[in-house]
Amino acid sequence: MIQLSRPWLILSPLLSLGEKLVARLLRKQAGSSGQYQRRPAHSVALVGAPFSRGQKRKGVDHGPAAIRNAGLVEKLSGLGCQVYDFGDLSFTQVPNDEIYNNIIKYPRSVGSANQVLADTVHGALAAGHSCVTLGGDHSLALGSISGHARQYPHLAVIWVDAHADINTPLTTTSGNLHGQPVSFLLRELQDKVPALPGFSWLKPCLSRSDIVYIGLRDVDPAEHYILKNYDIQYFSMRDIDHFGIQKVMERTFEHLLGSQQRPIHLSVDIDAFDPALAPATGTPVKGGLTYREGMYISEEIHNTGLLSVMDIVEVNPLLGASQEEVNATVNLAVDVVATCFGQTREGAHIIFEELPSPSSPDDSDSEEQVRI
Repeated sequence: MIQLSRPWLILSPLLSLGEKLVARLLRKQAGSSGQYQRRPAHSVALVGAPFSRGQKRKGVDHGPAAIRNAGLVEKLSGLGCQVYDFGDLSFTQVPNDEIYNNIIKYPRSVGSANQVLADTVHGALAAGHSCVTLGGDHSLALGSISGHARQYPHLAVIWVDAHADINTPLTTTSGNLHGQPVSFLLRELQDKVPALPGFSWLKPCLSRSDIVYIGLRDVDPAEHYILKNYDIQYFSMRDIDHFGIQKVMERTFEHLLGSQQRPIHLSVDIDAFDPALAPATGTPVKGGLTYREGMYISEEIHNTGLLSVMDIVEVNPLLGASQEEVNATVNLAVDVVATCFGQTREGAHIIFEELPSPSSPDDSDSEEQVRI
């Protein structure tokens, strides 16, 4: 990444599209106050959220430990990040968490866990950190995004997933809340979302123009209706095939950042990737992102300098058919996070200030004579 002390003065042809866009924004906003500022260095809070009751498969609560054990902290530290590991959150077991409306599973547990996560994410941001939430299932985006919005109400969300997760409690066929978080967060859908037990603390914090989906390929009929009729921006895998990932990211940034600098919330479900790359997850769907496409997404988000919070969710170590499959999924998750914080495919280099020079010929001759 090219570092510019005054990036609004020049648009180098070597800059990525994310850097060019931010440079244009900085040029427009130079001298203005109250704008979200690019983060030149990263102080990163890691928050483990070992929660699984948003879905039915056992093991996703082991995701945070597996990702840490794969060396995430060491990778981030090697990239120059100051890492503050908050450890794993402790979620209170809710007794008698009865099904709501004969279909919605564990609403009180999901609501309670996300309230804890929202408070934690907000606290990390208020202390000056960027934040990485390690899931856990994708219902955790309720808390992560809510806590983020408390600190930065004008945030933008990039949702990378095979699924839209925008069913309402009245349209879901599974009853699993990991397929519904976006419906609770969007203001435009609040007249379609019933009040669930355990959710009284949650307030919608996004408008439909604040979110872009990337990687969709398994969308329910009601979700498709919502995306189309509420004019929510999304890029399916077919769109990625058609436009290419570079154009998709360009359009994503134009949609979310075209008129103002704002903090980015990146929410990544590991099932956005093809199951050949990420088999250890609960709802795999063939035809997903390649490794190169996923890294490009992460690189471009990093290059904006606007990443504030990210979630990496649905890594389930118990669902790999072999240890190799588990390792592949977990290592992919680590690469996604590390790339968002500066790892590049040219190599994750520490700052290198000066090349060493050889000693003088006379010194070399003297040393050789001594050796002989």
